[in-house]
Amino acid sequence: MAEEWKTFRELLRYSVGGGWGFEEPTPDTAPVRVIRGTDFANIRQGDFDKIPLRFETIAKIQRRLLQPGDIVLEISGGSRTSNQSTGRTLFITQQILDQFGGSVIPASFCRLLRLHNDLVIPQYAYYALREMYRSGRAQHYEHHSTGISNFQFEYFLDNEFIRIPPLPEQRAIAHILGTLDDKIELNRRMSETLEQMARALFKSWFVDFDPVRAKAAVRREHPDWSNAQVSRVACPNLKPEIAELFPDEFENSELGEIPKGWEVKPIGELADIVGGSTPKTDRTEYWEGGSYHWVTPKDLSVISVPVLLDTERKITEAGLAQISSGLLPKGTVLLSSRAPIGYLAIAEVPVAVNQGFIAMKPRSGISNIFLLRWAHASHEEIVSHANGSTFLEISKSSFRPIRTVVPAMPLMDVFDRMSRPLYCKVVENERESRTLAALRDALLPKLISGKLRVKDAERFLKERGL
Repeated sequence: MAEEWKTFRELLRYSVGGGWGFEEPTPDTAPVRVIRGTDFANIRQGDFDKIPLRFETIAKIQRRLLQPGDIVLEISGGSRTSNQSTGRTLFITQQILDQFGGSVIPASFCRLLRLHNDLVIPQYAYYALREMYRSGRAQHYEHHSTGISNFQFEYFLDNEFIRIPPLPEQRAIAHILGTLDDKIELNRRMSETLEQMARALFKSWFVDFDPVRAKAAVRREHPDWSNAQVSRVACPNLKPEIAELFPDEFENSELGEIPKGWEVKPIGELADIVGGSTPKTDRTEYWEGGSYHWVTPKDLSVISVPVLLDTERKITEAGLAQISSGLLPKGTVLLSSRAPIGYLAIAEVPVAVNQGFIAMKPRSGISNIFLLRWAHASHEEIVSHANGSTFLEISKSSFRPIRTVVPAMPLMDVFDRMSRPLYCKVVENERESRTLAALRDALLPKLISGKLRVKDAERFLKERGL
């Protein structure tokens, strides 16, 4: 087949709108997971728990049931105020369906696209749609009503053309772009595993007090043993010099029993707690040509691991002067303080923050990784100190007094030394993924349009070890 251009309608074998089902089951319904446009990012980040479980009539499920190779297109939900266009897409793989372990359908504001496989490789068409969204062409098919963007689907089918090279070239283009996406996904899963390891270590040592409980049990049986003997028997998986840092008994405190010799302190004694603000958005001198990173909770909402490398907006020196907390140093722990409470990250660049944050600047001797893990483990406690009628918010004055159990400094230092390599590897993965994403986004329009040939792209990636 020679290279040609076709509309998406010509490529379409089957299309159906989504559904939303019911919250409660009935005799004629079955459970389904329902994918909304807002869930696309969650799925790419591996966060499947946020996808709602609903109950849809069995007859409707059959027509909407997603299969590997399908494309889900968002046709409603963007808004002018959020600067969010409709037209986002998700490519359905067997791996995605396996994660759900059951039936999956698109939501009512999405559309299922199933293509003629003898005309187009589905993943190639998916990348063409991603380019439509990335380039802003998706906005041509939008209709705004009461602030909501609706995608004019039928108009799109007849007016969005896609270059159709021979199937082997389509397959090669999909492979090149998919390889970059696969590497990004591999990094994400590796970072997720490292995060789970670090959180488990913190919980074991500083929430459940596992080494202390193990040593206390051995001490009760062998009261005459030395600390070294107790440590070897109670904590065989820890190096002796680490195990010996844990006490072997508990004492009472205002938070209940805690390891003997540890302290209960307000979090405000471990870190300087500051907030931020938003320079007036109508003052161009605060924003135009800005070079200082300015963080909002939205920046944290799109990251899959607690590492902040960049921000959507930047401010000028004049804008920075409007924020009393100024430029916070690299290593500051950021916690969103409202809508919602609980987004977390360590800033890997100096940042200024808006009013939606509790920023923790570690005091001398305090590990920022300890603070990060504490904030994650203490989410419910933090939220319990929040208030608000429209949405919950925790103020700096309510946050500073929150009590936390603080280990002896040598043990905090050991925790930092053990967990920091894990965190640094996560940072390395995120930096590499950003580079890979930028490379993918640079290649995408050139490959889809035919301006860059497959052999040239393959040689380009090979030279970079990809």
